[in-house]
Amino acid sequence: MKFLHAADIHLDSPLAGLSARADLPPELVRDVTRRAFARMVDLAIAEDVAFVVIAGDLYDGDWKDFSTGLFFNEQMRRLGRPCFLLRGNHDARSVITKSLKAAENVREFSSRKCDTIELPEFGIALHGRSFPDRAVPEDLSANYCEPVRGALNIGVLHTSAEDAGEHETYAPCAVGALQLKGYGYWALGHIHARRVLCERPWVVFPGNLQGRHPKEIGPKGCSIVHVQDREVVAVEHRAVDVLRWAALEVDAEAGDILTVQDRLAEAARNAIAGADDRPVLARVTLRGATPLHGALLGDADQLAAECRNAALAAGGTLWVESVKLRTRPARAAEEGALRPLREAFAAALDEPARIAGLLQEFDALRRKLPSQAQEGLDLPADETALRDLAEDAWAEVARALAEAEAP
Repeated sequence: MKFLHAADIHLDSPLAGLSARADLPPELVRDVTRRAFARMVDLAIAEDVAFVVIAGDLYDGDWKDFSTGLFFNEQMRRLGRPCFLLRGNHDARSVITKSLKAAENVREFSSRKCDTIELPEFGIALHGRSFPDRAVPEDLSANYCEPVRGALNIGVLHTSAEDAGEHETYAPCAVGALQLKGYGYWALGHIHARRVLCERPWVVFPGNLQGRHPKEIGPKGCSIVHVQDREVVAVEHRAVDVLRWAALEVDAEAGDILTVQDRLAEAARNAIAGADDRPVLARVTLRGATPLHGALLGDADQLAAECRNAALAAGGTLWVESVKLRTRPARAAEEGALRPLREAFAAALDEPARIAGLLQEFDALRRKLPSQAQEGLDLPADETALRDLAEDAWAEVARALAEAEAP
């Protein structure tokens, strides 16, 4: 027997900032979350799973209109087998104001207390509690029901777990506490990268179905869980995304533009080769000290075109979301009058208090924005990212000073 575990579908969430891009074909970015969800349903039918579990954030927020709910019900009727739905921070009861009667095969976990759903025909008991509100600071798993004796117990939970990364903290819990609960599988949601936190028992984040911004790179999809004699024996990740995000890192320390273009082309070909015949949206980052720094600053369109040209030659489809220049002038250009200024600029980040203060300011700025804008925002969240930003800032200062001194 098999079941499918998915989470963080974010139906009808747009690819922020891309729908207005005149250089991107509309069909590339239109309805990507719907198309990925339809692929998930195709997979569930093809694998003949017994049921589907969605561990939160089916929706991205309140519906703009009823077409979102109608699409979900249409797909559930096509699925034709039970679907157990838990609400997360994006689709909590207090967030979604519109509603439609759910398809008959959909069962939603209560938001008032832990809900247990028994499936005696499969020897399975599912336990879960939906988010009543968007912000849930307490550990919901602490009050989950006792395991049903003789059954495979599955805990369905939307949680940040022990994550201290870029995701907001909701319903945090300790993996050790989940292990002690006595369940055989924990179907988690909220973290968009696939993670297996434990295999005894299995504690799994399947990741989101479709990457929606440059930070969500690589294959995206759901998990097929294999059950034998009321025990989980294997968990497989299956990609159902329709568009693949990639990060192209290119060394620009070469002294000539042709070498840099060759490296760009190689990176584009590698991204196409790893995309499983999907179109690719790539963020290109050039790094290193190079005499080409000044020329590259004004040549982003040319670099993007070279990437796309290489992808076409390789028989794939790749579009460039943006080109980030993390290059800097060659060291010789920073000697002389600029050297003391460069050293003072770098020394400012050697003070822990200053670093902490800057990160707090960026975090405060991030929190002022809508959640969707926060996810794709390219603001530093840790010391490494802050130092990268400092390199960008210095590069701009050095370029401006060089231009000002030019005859």
